[in-house]
Amino acid sequence: MDQDNNSEDDLVGPSEDASEDESLPSRPPGLSDSEAVELLWQVRAQRRQSSPELPETVTRLTAPDGSLLYLVGTAHFSDSSKKDVATTIRAVQPDVVVVELCQYRVSMLKMDEKTLLKEAKDINLDKVQQAIKQNGVMSGLMQILLLKVSAHITEQLGMAPGGEFREAFKQAGRVPFCKFHLGDRPIPVTFKRAIAALSLWQKARLAWGLCFLSDPISKEDVEKCKQKDLLEQTMLEMIGEFPALHQTIVAERDIYLTHTLRQAARCVEAPPNAQKVPAVVVGVVGMGHVPGIERNWEKDLNIQEIMSVAPPSRFGWMLRTVLKAGVIGVLGYACYRAGGGMGRALLSLPAVQSLLDNLRPLPPAAA
Repeated sequence: MDQDNNSEDDLVGPSEDASEDESLPSRPPGLSDSEAVELLWQVRAQRRQSSPELPETVTRLTAPDGSLLYLVGTAHFSDSSKKDVATTIRAVQPDVVVVELCQYRVSMLKMDEKTLLKEAKDINLDKVQQAIKQNGVMSGLMQILLLKVSAHITEQLGMAPGGEFREAFKQAGRVPFCKFHLGDRPIPVTFKRAIAALSLWQKARLAWGLCFLSDPISKEDVEKCKQKDLLEQTMLEMIGEFPALHQTIVAERDIYLTHTLRQAARCVEAPPNAQKVPAVVVGVVGMGHVPGIERNWEKDLNIQEIMSVAPPSRFGWMLRTVLKAGVIGVLGYACYRAGGGMGRALLSLPAVQSLLDNLRPLPPAAA
């Protein structure tokens, strides 16, 4: 399912805290609504720097209609990335801010650091069940393993992930008329496509590596992730081991992020006569996505291709059937040990009846 991140349903309301550093002027008495809008537009125009001095992590791209994109490449566990985001948004006073998040991860924007640290470290049964319910068994378990990686980094650094996105959300709320867009592909689609692209052996190797991740990570290591050459070298190493994984988790999301950024970088209407003027957009993405967005910026993109999820394979159907048969076998043994009366009681439970009904699903149609 294709999602338009420029629709009102996909926008996140800006921060209400807009009065700390750059307070807006109070409305003069007797000013009409249209005059107030024009005044705020002028205030933003005065604050917008025409030739800003921006951090070296910022890449500038131009759309065909003259709209500008300032792409901030970040490390997801970095204090300096938060500063880069704040500096850029304050300098260019954008019409739109786009972040590398989807609706399934938007909750991190409004959680405080303490809550996020606790959530990242606390991987419990409820989280496992929720991940499996949302993404399916294999994709859900893979999501939990990746959460474990995030928790490992969180524990090493004492820092919650996504600080640059929360900073972008806060700064966007201080810019008049600035919209805030979620620019990433929905995470269930990414996980399902990633799992489908791996062989059984690759899934096992990846899961093993994630389960036993224990290498120490320093803040200096995180800051190195903002260096393009180091990041590209790391990506090349991953391509050699899991090329299909790189394709679905990095390359396809490069395409999706490029699409949403281009959708945001369209002319806006300026008061008082709704004249079309080029937009200014700030994109906040992981540094690993910056080279791909640059490569795709002027290409014709097909989003439908990277939004589809293949139906379960015949192997997947067989695996689920074997697992269900195993559960039924355990139940049968429990019934035998418990005696006839208890066995009939167990078999009469709705959950057991449902499991029995689903034990013989129709196999997927042959391709």
